Amino acid sequence: MSKSLRLSEKWFRRGLWLVAFAFASFLIGLGSKVVSNLNLVEQPLALEQFIDARQLAAVQQAHDQAANALKASSEALEQAQQRQKVAESNTATASATFNNWLATRHATARPDQDPELIARTRELDELKKAERAALAEVQGQEQKHLDADQAYSRAGESRARLNSEAQGAYEAALSKRELRVFGYRLALTLPPLALAAWLWMRFRKSSYWPFVWGFILFAGFTFFVELVPYLPSYGGYVRYIVGIVLTVVIGRQAIVGLQHYLERQQAAEAMPDTARREQLDYDMALQRVAKGVCPGCERPVALNDEKTDFCPHCGIGLYAKCGSCGTRKSTFNRFCFACGTQTADAPRL
Repeated sequence: MSKSLRLSEKWFRRGLWLVAFAFASFLIGLGSKVVSNLNLVEQPLALEQFIDARQLAAVQQAHDQAANALKASSEALEQAQQRQKVAESNTATASATFNNWLATRHATARPDQDPELIARTRELDELKKAERAALAEVQGQEQKHLDADQAYSRAGESRARLNSEAQGAYEAALSKRELRVFGYRLALTLPPLALAAWLWMRFRKSSYWPFVWGFILFAGFTFFVELVPYLPSYGGYVRYIVGIVLTVVIGRQAIVGLQHYLERQQAAEAMPDTARREQLDYDMALQRVAKGVCPGCERPVALNDEKTDFCPHCGIGLYAKCGSCGTRKSTFNRFCFACGTQTADAPRL
């Protein structure tokens, strides 16, 4: 169609399409915000809402106490292990010093050093005793840590058991909430889609067609794109069922539209040649001629053949001689290109 438009009209139409897309983009942005925020209409659900409050409080308190006890026992165990390492280091150092001194004592064989030998032996015994005490403390802390860890595990198991018991009710309530929110979204997006269909049927060729097409794009995008991520899952059944329903509806409309189109074409082809040309749209007729098809029946025709004056499929006149100058011209042109005489039965603008 663009080939038959005036140059200024062509650019005006392109600018108006930009207006339509801009209008649609702003509407889509607003619609996406509204559709996504509809989730806030319903109160959010949490698993804790489906657990007995007293049981949950008791289990949570036991869990917190066990966690605190486990943390304290871990810190105490680390301190005890550090003290054990210090005691072992002190004992090892004193033992090495004693062995060196004892080797010197045997080498000199001096009896006057016997009191010192006794003192060093007692000192080493005290260090050994401290090392054993540190080891006992570590073992005691390890037992406390084990008890705290087991208590923490039991508290976690109790909490997991409560969660498991409440999981079924939580998932059922979540599904109902999801279905209700989807209903809100569907109730919000269906009316604009219906309004878009009505606008398309009645006003798509009106003077304000950019706003009409912008709203149509917005309604279609919101319903068929924005609404898709929020379709309830139910194992995929809803998505497939919705897909089947949409396919059947769209397919049926396409089939009905094709049948109506064929009926209109048959009725048009039964009309006289002059009446058929007068009912054709001028720009549409020129567009079809440019594509090498018959403007009347849309079948391919050898329009470059100078002997082809009529469509061999529907019989509509394609070329005729000008009544004023006799030049062979297209019957769909409103004026003769040779002399400028107006054609009486040319298609309407």
